[in-house]
Amino acid sequence: MATLLDYCSLVRSKNAGPFTLTFDFMCHDQHTYEALTNTGILNRALFAGLFNTSENEILVVNHPRALAVKVSLPRPSVQGAQHDSDCYAGQQYAPLMELQLPDLP
Repeated sequence: MATLLDYCSLVRSKNAGPFTLTFDFMCHDQHTYEALTNTGILNRALFAGLFNTSENEILVVNHPRALAVKVSLPRPSVQGAQHDSDCYAGQQYAPLMELQLPDLP
């Protein structure tokens, strides 16, 4: 089995304002981008389960010219709130690194 790093040269999370998290998955090349998007693994159901939010609040956008996938969803808590454990959201991608993907074709 493969991991996201077999498909992507960059996996990151960050704030998109104080109320939104965004994730970027930037692929190595056209082949790995097509393989990643064909798996369908980066979907709303995955992020809804990981971040305890409604699928209706999640946006998944494929950017074929950039060889990237972007996912945005509401932050679990507002940036800087008392219970916000990751003010810059730079560590929110960590659970995704455990994903098992098919080996690259």
